Amino acid sequence: MELKEKELVVSNTTITYKRGGSGRKILFLHGAGGSDSCLSFCNSLSLNHDVILTDHPGFGKSETPEWLDNIHDMAFFYLDFLERMNLRNVHLVGQSLGGWIALEIAIRSTQRINFLTLIGSAGINIPEVRKGDLFMWDKDTRYRKMIYNKELAEKIINMPKNDDQNNTAIKNEFTTARLAWEPRFFDPNLPKWLHRINIPTQVIWGQNDLIFPLAYGEKLAASIPDASLSVIEDCGHLPQIEKPKKLEHLIKKFTEGVS
Repeated sequence: MELKEKELVVSNTTITYKRGGSGRKILFLHGAGGSDSCLSFCNSLSLNHDVILTDHPGFGKSETPEWLDNIHDMAFFYLDFLERMNLRNVHLVGQSLGGWIALEIAIRSTQRINFLTLIGSAGINIPEVRKGDLFMWDKDTRYRKMIYNKELAEKIINMPKNDDQNNTAIKNEFTTARLAWEPRFFDPNLPKWLHRINIPTQVIWGQNDLIFPLAYGEKLAASIPDASLSVIEDCGHLPQIEKPKKLEHLIKKFTEGVS
């Protein structure tokens, strides 16, 4: 099933989002690379779920608002988005940067959210465990670091890109830098409030993640009340690309098990 593209004005900002399917509502928050890296996976998810995949403000086709200064602004935007769309009983799924946004949303309010899934999430820092630095790598190096399967990484690197895709990638990088340049991909105050997350939470991590090594997933799962951790073997930072069937199984199994 193909998600259908729509526009919506929230917080005086026009954003683009895609929606399709039926069943339990999933709001999928993409990572720094933008929503295109999640679209195929979300199309598959929509066979059994009502899936909403947004372009964050400042990403993709969405407007870049003047008020967007930090990750907290993004979290409050999505609280407004949930209200504007009148979404309830939502399964909030966030990957990488999107996982960080999901965490910042959940510590503020889970009124409209029933479940939380974090996939290779940014947001915290472990000083003794070095992260990969996306800002210091060129495009090809990023894919080689993010994807464990080397043949798949080279296949993606060699895919032709048109001008619109290249311009979108630059736009996404600028907004990511606005949110995550300093400190690098974490909020030093976030760990103080993770105890406020009062909904069932699963943490999913690629065993071979070089961006945020597995220790980050273990730390997150230990910091959120009653959170579970699932590790995907032979997988890097992008399980929605590298291990989509396994990721989809974990998301479905989690909500069904809790229900």
